[in-house]
Amino acid sequence: MSSPVSSIPNLGPASAEAFARSGITTAEEIRELGADEAYRRLLVTGVRPHFIGYYVLVMGLQGRPWNDCKGEEKKALRKRFDTLCAGFNRSDAKLKADIEATLSFLGVIPRS
Repeated sequence: MSSPVSSIPNLGPASAEAFARSGITTAEEIRELGADEAYRRLLVTGVRPHFIGYYVLVMGLQGRPWNDCKGEEKKALRKRFDTLCAGFNRSDAKLKADIEATLSFLGVIPRS
């Protein structure tokens, strides 16, 4: 049985919708991918990078409240976030998502 994305602490309906647009529909998929890859997939679909959204996801996967991220841990997560987001801007991500959707429609790559 699969669990909804919103079963991960800190994630609600808006997060579930964003993940669904990236092809991720269950909490198990997010856990399997890990925070960095799951967030990268959001970026690919055109989600605007937002540090708080990233660390909310990281904290949720650890079963911690979103505002538990502080000090050195938060600084380290900021570095991970910046590395993850390097090279992404909204137009690049949108272009890639459009190309993938077209290739999927044409049957060149599997439908997501």
